[in-house]
Amino acid sequence: MDSRLQVSVFQMDIRWEDPAENCRRVAEWVERETQGADLVVLPEMFATGFSMAPERIAQEMDGEVVTFMRDLAVRSGKAIITSVAIRDHVRRTEPETGYFNRLFFFTPDGVWLTYNKRHRFRMGGEHEHYAEGSERRLIVHYKGFRICPLVCYDLRFPVFARNRGDYDVLVYVACWPEARREAWKTLLRARAIENLAYAIGANRCGTEPGELPYSGDSAAIDFAGNYLAEATPGREEMISATFSLSELEAFRRRFPAHLDADNFTLGEE
Repeated sequence: MDSRLQVSVFQMDIRWEDPAENCRRVAEWVERETQGADLVVLPEMFATGFSMAPERIAQEMDGEVVTFMRDLAVRSGKAIITSVAIRDHVRRTEPETGYFNRLFFFTPDGVWLTYNKRHRFRMGGEHEHYAEGSERRLIVHYKGFRICPLVCYDLRFPVFARNRGDYDVLVYVACWPEARREAWKTLLRARAIENLAYAIGANRCGTEPGELPYSGDSAAIDFAGNYLAEATPGREEMISATFSLSELEAFRRRFPAHLDADNFTLGEE
């Protein structure tokens, strides 16, 4: 029997550093627009925008935003992927910061799994404000699919995202500016094609302080690089797509490029 995954992606115009309003809008959208979805994907730092002021906006693990998202996943019966600025001094890895850009996979069972963003966007100063994630990639088994969720700038590093036969869906949550939209679109398709996997890109739209525009270009892409759903550039909207595990497996049998891949491992994960 074929496993199918119905995904919904919210291309969101994030209200700058306003967690209460962003949470309210996400709850309204999930409850109104995602009937039938198994998985909901929101942009990176959905609650605040890509702020480099973690001392002002970072949440505790038992804080309002994390609690809200856990409860929303349970109440809606849908898994939710996004990232949140988190204060975690227990896991402090650098002398000057105990803050992480932390991805969450919230399940309808009230459980969450996390991944701390590995590649911090130095051109925006992220490496000066948030600690580097040191964990291995997160692989989540959900609805018969193996899902690997990553964050924004991770998209530029194909070695870290390489499929080692351990995932079927690659997810990127992002705040990726309009000025580099062609790179976003090109790399997202490339990651799907080279890894013989479905790919989801959930990017924000709208404008940040300083007049920094985001076009979004959120998309769901199949294992051959075909768009299954694509958001209207610059517009806040929801897109949906259905993934088929049997179609993915059949394509891998017909075109088993993974069998000819170079054999290597990362030194540090």
